[in-house]
Amino acid sequence: MPYTTEAAETLALRALAWLAANDDLLPVFLGSTGATEADVKAQAADPVFLGAVLDFLMMDDAWVIGFCDHIAVPYERIMEARAALPGGEEVHWT
Repeated sequence: MPYTTEAAETLALRALAWLAANDDLLPVFLGSTGATEADVKAQAADPVFLGAVLDFLMMDDAWVIGFCDHIAVPYERIMEARAALPGGEEVHWT
């Protein structure tokens, strides 16, 4: 099921909220992105930043499973939502 941009942003915002509430994972996200907590708040409405949130979650299956189980959605929803945000489109090399 293709995601609309609005639905993808909503899922990414939920992922961001999940990350922000995770005391162990939030510092990893901040360290890997170079963002500060103030940056996260300021960029929460930016679709490019939200795509980066989903990219981060997809780096580890345990994070995908933890988030998706928390909000009760199938695991592939993160990838589907990511495809609907800037930079997530499928690259055609030919």
